[in-house]
Amino acid sequence: MSGLHRSVDLFAALNTATGKMITKLSAQHRAVDFLDFLDEIDRQTDKSLAVHVICDNLSAHKAPVVHKWLLAHPRFQLHFTPTYSSWINQIERWFAELERRCLTRGVFCSLDDLKTALEEWIKVWNEQARPFKWTKTADQIIDRICRYCDRISEPDH
Repeated sequence: MSGLHRSVDLFAALNTATGKMITKLSAQHRAVDFLDFLDEIDRQTDKSLAVHVICDNLSAHKAPVVHKWLLAHPRFQLHFTPTYSSWINQIERWFAELERRCLTRGVFCSLDDLKTALEEWIKVWNEQARPFKWTKTADQIIDRICRYCDRISEPDH
């Protein structure tokens, strides 16, 4: 959004079983916007399921009004990523797809143009949703990390 000094927050929840997304766009970083997002997740998910929400450390996630909402909705559990950490998971993969397929070459002359592009892309994504699948097993990943650690710990490194 060249020339614009406003931004938009995109709250996103991934159903790991289906690949479908529940999203909410917000122009501000407020607890009430996060609560609206939690309400939307609550409406769209089976009431018998536990809901685990992984959050960054945005202060809106930790506001007293959010804590009160969580007490009234015990099936919801918030998990926070450590400050300054990178977390590799399926939602990060989805955001990478969003950036690559929707934002990278996009030209958005207004915040409304950006929101429209995001909403249209998310709609198309959900129409074709499927779960992400890891191409390696956990053992294969750990073995590769161990080989890499052995290699970089050799004296020549």
